[in-house]
Amino acid sequence: MKILIIGGGNMGQSFAKSFINNFITDAGNFAVLEKDTGKFEALKKIGIKHIYQSPNEKIAEADLVVLAVKPQSFAALVGEIRNFISPDQVILSIMAGISIGQIKAQLGVEKIIRAMPNISAQIGEGMSVFTSSDAVTRIELVTVQNLLESTGKNLYVADEDLIDAGTAVSGSGPAYVLYFMEAIMQASIKLGFTKPQAEMLTYQTFKGIVEFYQNSPDDYRQLIDKISSKGGTTEAAIRFLDDNKTNELIQKAVLKAYERAKELGRYDSSK
Repeated sequence: MKILIIGGGNMGQSFAKSFINNFITDAGNFAVLEKDTGKFEALKKIGIKHIYQSPNEKIAEADLVVLAVKPQSFAALVGEIRNFISPDQVILSIMAGISIGQIKAQLGVEKIIRAMPNISAQIGEGMSVFTSSDAVTRIELVTVQNLLESTGKNLYVADEDLIDAGTAVSGSGPAYVLYFMEAIMQASIKLGFTKPQAEMLTYQTFKGIVEFYQNSPDDYRQLIDKISSKGGTTEAAIRFLDDNKTNELIQKAVLKAYERAKELGRYDSSK
């Protein structure tokens, strides 16, 4: 399979690294289109031999074209690559908010798969939600699913709207977790721990409870209740969070991310 990734940023590099490390395709059948020459060195270290700075006829040689650019860049990209795209190619888009219908209309293609990975794909521990247009064959869909599995776990959804929902939950989710970890670390420092000590306390606490939860029959609330002794320290902290509607606030934050994903798709790509 010949693969071309358009966009050599963080996610483009993550996919390239995973595909090569998992022997999805050999280096000779892999290429990246990236305007920023400053990213070339990082791409070469991954093992990319074919790097193009501007669109050319090589695009048409790819069996799979991965759109790994920011959604705001899609409008400009369309004009640059449309004449090189073939109707037989499968397009895998990891752009937030840009719908299958928009890609179909702007690039004149039918075989489109939308996926939303997250940053953990860089270490093979990502979470991707994906869907496809009706024109994608079962073999093509399974092939792309295997590609996504090289970056971590994946979830197929029939409803395309769930891609935007996945963007808000698992796509942006790592930042929510880090936000909470940062707050705990800062509180640890205020309580007297050094920064390295606070980082170790915070990291191992999160790592440990995630693994514990994965091996427990209890749900989130049941485990919280087990950890929270009546009249104890944990109960005091959880009561404070509940009194300040922290749970509701986090849910609202996720919904804001979902709304933004929808907004990213509501632009005039003809401009």
